[in-house]
Amino acid sequence: MSKVKDGDTVKVHYTGKLEDGSVFDSSVERDPLEITLGEGKLIPGFEKAVVGLEVGDKTTASIESADAYGERREDLELSIERNQLPEDIEPQVGMQLQLNQPNGQPVPVQITKVEEENIMIDANHPLAGKDLTFDIELVDIVN
Repeated sequence: MSKVKDGDTVKVHYTGKLEDGSVFDSSVERDPLEITLGEGKLIPGFEKAVVGLEVGDKTTASIESADAYGERREDLELSIERNQLPEDIEPQVGMQLQLNQPNGQPVPVQITKVEEENIMIDANHPLAGKDLTFDIELVDIVN
């Protein structure tokens, strides 16, 4: 049997868990995730865990935040004037918004505080600063 190497396109099933064991994402009830390793589309720790597996292998990977979504960055928590929001949006804590960078690239943000004149938004990934565990099963090596 061949083993997965960098550059391979593979199909995997996964279940992602937080440190308390709660599941934040899983492909088990869906089609397997198809990815090409080395393209940087997945968190580094996940890709490292798949390299070396053979079809049918299962592994559990504990991934520290630095190899997952990175550490939380305070510079990504911003205060903006409430009047910068479209008039039809009533801001609420937890609401997801999308801001556009000067280059036009969208950035997802979450409202963390609502005040009379300003709102606080957080552009950190929701899983930033968290250590993650993934149960991974290699379903197929496509290439």
